[in-house]
Amino acid sequence: MADSSESRSYENRVAVYIDFDNIVISRYDQVHGRGAWRRDNVYRLGPGLTGATDEQREKIRAATVDISAILDYASSFGTIVVSRAYADWSVGVNASYQGQLTERAVDLTQLFPSTKQMKNGADIRLAVDVMEDLFRLTDLTHVLIAAGDSDYIPLAQRSKRLGRYVVGVGVAGGTSKSLAAACNEFADYDSMPGIRPASAISPKRDAPAAAARTTAEPDAPADDAPETAPASRSIEVAFVAPPTVKRRASSKGGPAIPGAIGDPVQDAATALLLRALRLSHEKDDDADWLHNSEVKKQMVRLDPAFNEKVLGFRSFSDFVKSRGAIAELDEDSQSRRMRLAI
Repeated sequence: MADSSESRSYENRVAVYIDFDNIVISRYDQVHGRGAWRRDNVYRLGPGLTGATDEQREKIRAATVDISAILDYASSFGTIVVSRAYADWSVGVNASYQGQLTERAVDLTQLFPSTKQMKNGADIRLAVDVMEDLFRLTDLTHVLIAAGDSDYIPLAQRSKRLGRYVVGVGVAGGTSKSLAAACNEFADYDSMPGIRPASAISPKRDAPAAAARTTAEPDAPADDAPETAPASRSIEVAFVAPPTVKRRASSKGGPAIPGAIGDPVQDAATALLLRALRLSHEKDDDADWLHNSEVKKQMVRLDPAFNEKVLGFRSFSDFVKSRGAIAELDEDSQSRRMRLAI
């Protein structure tokens, strides 16, 4: 039903299924060492991380999973029409993600532990839901499974047999090689745009700096906030303001600067363009230039509310020109094209 050449088509319809415990535990163990999740008793913490020590909070923060990065990646294949996450949401660490998940319209499926080993049977429930959706929603073209458990191999194989393009997402060190082989395409979480590789995270080294920031800055993020925001969401790039945007004086008494600099709405649009470009280039390494229409489609998938006219631009090309620090526009060709400039 779908192949890799079609995978960027806007008409594709994507279903996303996340074995949440698998991804979160695998990431924690990847950052802190094999078996660290159980050794540190993180799974015993209640909502709000009640009773957590400073060390536990620091470790949880360092291993925070950016669910939006997975959903952004899924959207590069087409429109997400189904998105579900499976976990025991009474576990404190899982509960801390509920805001992030509901913000991206992900359905939360509650799974209570069925054994003393705290296994919640997510693989069975997830597999049943996938099969039901494939027969009920015949227009689904892609199935993305975020998990690393080899138990999902038959699910991936059956989904391919039913004509769907199967995409897997897993954490290095916590993913079965056989599962990766059973998918049409498999992505390592560390390789996604904006994700800080586990090898670059050192909680013990960063802890004193984090403590110093907390002391020096009264408005520092809460303890259960991520250690650092992903690069694709925190980058600040100057751009040219559209004619309709008023200029305002610098707070330091200097010359006037574009009103869009420091404007949360305009900054969000800049970050959105950057995310879309990174994802588009990631999907097609051989493409030096990208068609404007495809980039805009990707931006709308990431944020359906995006509209360059609301931001004060007459056209999408004008919007791209205003972000010349991150996007290069090719106006020599008949078809408008662009590429990442940084």
